[in-house]
Amino acid sequence: MATHPFLAPDFAVRWSQLVPAAVGPDITEALARAQRNLDAVANQDLATVTFASTAEALERACDELGRAWGFVGHLNSVADSPELREAYNAMLPAVSEFYAKIPLNEKLWAALRAFAATPEAMALTGVQKRLFEETMADFRQAGADLPPEKKARLEKLESELSQLCQKYSENVLDSTNAWELVVDDESKLAGLPARAKEAARRNALAKGHGSEAQPKWRFTLHMPSLEPFMTYLDDAALRRRMWEGSCGVGATGAHDNTALVRQILALRHEKATLLGKSHFPDQVLERRMARDGATALHFVEDLHARVGAAFARETAELERFAAERAGRPVGRLAPWEIGYWAEKLRQERYAFDEEALRPYFPLERVIAGLFEVCRRTFGVQAVERPAGAAEVWHPEVKFYELRDEKDGRHLGSFYADWHPRESKRGGAWMNFLITGEPQADGRLAPHLGLICGNLTPPAGDKPALLTHREVETIFHEFGHLLHHLLGEVPYKTLNGVNVAWDFVELPSQIMENWTWEREGLDLFARHFETGATIPQELFAKMKAARNFRAATATMRQLSFGKMDLELHLHPERYAAGDLDAAIKSAIADYLVPTEPAAPSMVRRFGHLFSSSVGYAAAYYSYKWAEVLDADAFTRFQREGIFNAATGADFRRHVLSRGNSEEPMALFKRFMGREPDLNALLVRSGLV
Repeated sequence: MATHPFLAPDFAVRWSQLVPAAVGPDITEALARAQRNLDAVANQDLATVTFASTAEALERACDELGRAWGFVGHLNSVADSPELREAYNAMLPAVSEFYAKIPLNEKLWAALRAFAATPEAMALTGVQKRLFEETMADFRQAGADLPPEKKARLEKLESELSQLCQKYSENVLDSTNAWELVVDDESKLAGLPARAKEAARRNALAKGHGSEAQPKWRFTLHMPSLEPFMTYLDDAALRRRMWEGSCGVGATGAHDNTALVRQILALRHEKATLLGKSHFPDQVLERRMARDGATALHFVEDLHARVGAAFARETAELERFAAERAGRPVGRLAPWEIGYWAEKLRQERYAFDEEALRPYFPLERVIAGLFEVCRRTFGVQAVERPAGAAEVWHPEVKFYELRDEKDGRHLGSFYADWHPRESKRGGAWMNFLITGEPQADGRLAPHLGLICGNLTPPAGDKPALLTHREVETIFHEFGHLLHHLLGEVPYKTLNGVNVAWDFVELPSQIMENWTWEREGLDLFARHFETGATIPQELFAKMKAARNFRAATATMRQLSFGKMDLELHLHPERYAAGDLDAAIKSAIADYLVPTEPAAPSMVRRFGHLFSSSVGYAAAYYSYKWAEVLDADAFTRFQREGIFNAATGADFRRHVLSRGNSEEPMALFKRFMGREPDLNALLVRSGLV
């Protein structure tokens, strides 16, 4: 084994050597090396400071640490174990404190300010100017101008927050894995699609429940199990048990996140006030597109007002439908009835069953089609490397290369890990592992990234057959990945996905549009047995049903954004008492009214609480970026969804530019104007 495997500079990652025992020694060494680099910047002669000795030197100072800690964090997400968890948690305080101290270092700040006063600084242009301005802004926003006692408190705050958020995340994962529902009476599974039932039978066998002769069926809170269960199962009592299990994630016993939520909110508020802001949203959003909490809240409330009437109509309509079909008086539905009756209504209205699409979405074909969409649109080719050509962290993981179609240049490589495991956190995500640096020819070295999900796994001799929503998820995460792999900015901190978080979802969300276009689907949507494309009648039903309960779906996202902002704008309202009641009073008119009322998802909302910042005070970003993507895609619709010139423009002005300019400037360069909110309402059928 290498002396410090996590610090190995190779592009080919030796995952087999990245073991828990190496975390402590390697991260300790990385911290020491980074500190030496920072000391060199801090202790230089202020009379001779240059751009290279300040902004550029700071840019490189923590490269090794960032890369190594990124590997540790990634493995913590996909290969959780007691040993790794212990090693990660042992180093987390030191790493958090180290990063918190950087902008609070008086000597570093003095060096930057000294350079700011030089003629060289005043003459900076382009991406160099952007790097210096962003570096100065990073320091100021993190408290560089604070007095010593406030700086000391900030350092402690960051360390405390990182540990609390890690514990929150562990509680969600552990309580998700701790729950199961084992059914031994097949008659109770009426309504459940055969594919989901077979997956549950195999899952039970793998866990020691039942036998081939006397089968049982095991269901979990992982989405491929949870979603079809709640959507199709006729047995309302079992649906209620599954719903109660889901509500219990992060909410009961040793895994209860209630106290952690309150502590995290309090510490974030204290951090914001230390930095001279009224509340956390103003501190976090200062350099994002929204700029402040009031603007973000206005955006959410404005959209709420626009869809409120349609939302009320959809709610009443579903209540009437369920009452008619169940032979009962019209009234509020139970939370475990919403998805079930909504699917029944959709099937009746459009004669469309989402499950009818699954045979046309085998995972491998979807991946191949995605690559072809990107080849035609953005001029890039993705090629899978043979098994064994590169080490991976799990046998299911695949490794790919992305090359420029014109000159064959190796733009980057990536890993893909698509199926659930108990050692893997929920959801879907993209991350970067290596950001390429400029080479002798001026071009960047290849980037390295990854995409992960928790999609429907293969069942028996059948391939993994996906829902259309899962297809959208793959395209979405690959959009993030393109943003990283196509980055052309010479400074890592300005490249790829290192952009304002209300802009970062534009490249991901715009990719989902190709999964709704006939031209796009015909590249990959083929029946796994016959190879036939989606029949026109089924495609027409799918399109017609696209905006079914669109106002409800929109309101669900807005409810999360509103809850997020309310928690962080007014943390004192949630510091004691009934947390769910307080949240409900703030967002009641954003929620589908149910009987009984559903608890909030605040205790399992990893977007807000599983990292020190994450999407906290910024969940609105999904809808904000949806406005950008809906509007930007109208240009593709006008000019052709595979128009290479349009794709090249999007690559040139958005995908390759990272944070080299203000996000609005990049959007306007592609569209020729500012975004039009109406485009989203039109696409959603809400105008």
